Amino acid sequence: MPSKKNVLAVVPPHIGGRTAGAGLATLLPDEVHVTVVEAVDEDPQALRAAHVVITALSPVTAEHLAAAPELELVQCASHGFDYLDLDAARAQGVLVCNIGSSGAEEQNVAEQTFALMLALAKRIVPAHTALVDGDWALPRLQSSLTELSGKTLGIVGLGAIGQQVARRAAAFDMTVVYAGRRPVPEETTARLGGARHVPLDELLRLSDYVTLHAPLTDETRHLLDAERLALLRPTAFVINTARGALIDQDALADALEAGTLAGAGLDVFDPEPPTLALRLLKAPNVVLSPHVGGVTRETVVRIALAAVQNAAGFLTGERPGDVVS
Repeated sequence: MPSKKNVLAVVPPHIGGRTAGAGLATLLPDEVHVTVVEAVDEDPQALRAAHVVITALSPVTAEHLAAAPELELVQCASHGFDYLDLDAARAQGVLVCNIGSSGAEEQNVAEQTFALMLALAKRIVPAHTALVDGDWALPRLQSSLTELSGKTLGIVGLGAIGQQVARRAAAFDMTVVYAGRRPVPEETTARLGGARHVPLDELLRLSDYVTLHAPLTDETRHLLDAERLALLRPTAFVINTARGALIDQDALADALEAGTLAGAGLDVFDPEPPTLALRLLKAPNVVLSPHVGGVTRETVVRIALAAVQNAAGFLTGERPGDVVS
């Protein structure tokens, strides 16, 4: 391994930009040369020389990869990696890692999931808006208020984040079913209050709340399309804190507008940020947040440390963790 390696750290302005990147650069080995930018193609020379790119949700395209002939690793500072051209990385022999096993985002995404669920169950947003406008809305809202206790929560993807959601669901006395490519070990489900593995279509029929925690891949894009949304009860709610494209957004808007679905809580969109033409912005019974599920002060620090530590290990000859491609 050459004595000098070049790292391109891409930190967009909204999560600290060059200032945050400069602090993270101090955590990499002394013999590494680090260039901090706010977009991947901001410094073409640094991209061309980079052996490692650390990116915090900034897209890495096939063109970017082609412009980096020395590149060996792209380290995603996130669980998701859909903003990177995996096919191009594979073709170029570039490793791609995320921070999936770090636990950095688990707590906050699980909390955001329950914040959205509770806001829908208790009609927090319309109640607040009505009071601000001088409207005592209790008589109008009372019939639509509900509890989480005793309800069935369907978790699509019982990975690390899904398991954190299941733990909280048990504390709310909810029944948990989950769907995924394969069942998790029995000892895991025992810790989660006896979560039961079922096929996705059955989960949709059973659940009062459906929450998505699957990665975005070609197979999961529009996982909830019009046909699957039609399997849900009209009293059911859909929560998405994973990736916007897991749901067909027009089909979801159709269901909400038609009243065949009780509501939706969304922290993610396709694309991000959404355009004002997105029908979900005006759909009834929605609670929306701007992808805040992984960006608390505490979470951002954990994410950054996990990404930098994995990249630092690779640079010193260790096998990196969380290889996704």
